Amino acid sequence: MDILVGYASAHGSTREIAAHMAARLSAAGLKAEARALETVEDADAYRAFVLGSAVHGQTWLEQAKAFLRDNPDVLGTRPVWIFSVGMPGALRGPWKRLAAKEIPVIVKSLPGEVPHRDHRLFSGVVSPAQLPFTGRLLFRLMGCRFGDYRDWGAIDGWTDGIAAELADG
Repeated sequence: MDILVGYASAHGSTREIAAHMAARLSAAGLKAEARALETVEDADAYRAFVLGSAVHGQTWLEQAKAFLRDNPDVLGTRPVWIFSVGMPGALRGPWKRLAAKEIPVIVKSLPGEVPHRDHRLFSGVVSPAQLPFTGRLLFRLMGCRFGDYRDWGAIDGWTDGIAAELADG
């Protein structure tokens, strides 16, 4: 495979987004595969990376951060795009305006200097089963709603941009 769409997923939403991206890159004539980052044994086998993680506490999951820590030499010499999956789509009112401020916090929390061409924060699926009782209560009191907030058009547009860059390069 030429392109790794690597992911760390807590409840499956990020995995589904990564699989969708890999399929779209493949449909554009590129060789891409989606894999859980903890299963990647040889990062050097890829010529480009699209790496993503679910966001918990304004940071990536540990298995995604471990991949970055373990592969700085490879990631530093190849094209890298990163994406995060959180819940900005579920936020309402004043909380919605705070979502954009989360992006630099997420990037700053990544280990080392991760050279990347672009970073996107996508919304995922937020279900009651993902939160403890007090979390569900607070979530609802904040005016948030459970649901699938993935914006497939935005995901496709971003992925198509990556495909165009890789086809040109």
